[in-house]
Amino acid sequence: MADQQENIQGKINNILWQACDTFRGKIDSSIYKDYILVMLFVKYLSDTYKERLDEYKNRYRGDEERIKRAMSRERFVLDEISTFDYLYSQRNNSEIGMIINKALEHLENENTGKLRGVFRNIDFNSEAILGKPKERNAMLKTLLEDFNKLDLRPSVVGHDDIIGNSYQYMIERFASDAGKKGGEFFTPSMVSELLARLVKPQENDRIYDPTCGSGSLLIRVVNQVPNRKVAVYGQERNGQTHSLALMNMYLHGIDDAKILWGDTLSNPLHLEDGKLMKFQVIVANPPFSLDKWAMGFSADKADDDKPFKMEASLDPYRRFEWGFRQVQRGIMPLSNTCFTLWRKMDGWR
Repeated sequence: MADQQENIQGKINNILWQACDTFRGKIDSSIYKDYILVMLFVKYLSDTYKERLDEYKNRYRGDEERIKRAMSRERFVLDEISTFDYLYSQRNNSEIGMIINKALEHLENENTGKLRGVFRNIDFNSEAILGKPKERNAMLKTLLEDFNKLDLRPSVVGHDDIIGNSYQYMIERFASDAGKKGGEFFTPSMVSELLARLVKPQENDRIYDPTCGSGSLLIRVVNQVPNRKVAVYGQERNGQTHSLALMNMYLHGIDDAKILWGDTLSNPLHLEDGKLMKFQVIVANPPFSLDKWAMGFSADKADDDKPFKMEASLDPYRRFEWGFRQVQRGIMPLSNTCFTLWRKMDGWR
């Protein structure tokens, strides 16, 4: 059984990596990764939805009302034009880029509680990125044909983790391809695994990553808890990477993660009663070398005559009073709640 799953995993990974040939030499991998990963997400949702629909058709013997009611309770709801099969049928359409964009828009609208804004930073009809219509349409047609080789139905894939692992595999490959810049959205798996084991998360813990990137580190920590009964929180400044994190969570079966979009330093979004939320476990791979880390505070100090200079008093949450001088020497600030990590590593609660 394990060998069969390994073979399935390998086949999926190979097809995905081959699909990247559609873009190689034309677009930088840091850009085209979003097209590959979004299409993987759509294919997974579509194949899962299609299989569940077939199951309900057989169970309810074609009773449309009961089928519709049952499908409305699924994790994700798709209408016809949001399915991969529909997109594939339109692969020769001269407006295929617009058709894919429309499908993503419908997918968001049908699942606003989970997918609101997830696809906002991806444009399959972008001339600036994908080129003139003829070239763009050829690439999108090839991309759809590549993904049509995948069968991601649960009955075929078997183990739930396989799709999530493939998504993680692709993120890791893209990060490796991007070199140093890949660290902006992916923490190396061995580093993530080490951190996850060091913090020893427990059932019912709140787990937080203030610079969560694509979410790989958070997922590693969650997987340390056998029943995964934990609360997951994260924040990410880059809009595209935030979208990757949300999709990553869903593909790993973490549907209730609260991953928010924004600059954690100047605008922390996880609050309780107007104060910073506290957590049992905090992990992070923050951008230590970021020179302009305080840029988000500059709007709060409008003085055109003097260059902006960060002051601890600009932060309403008083996070930098103990470490601000160190920050100016190149050490990134962490909120007071981050000391929870060290307490936990020392065995404190």
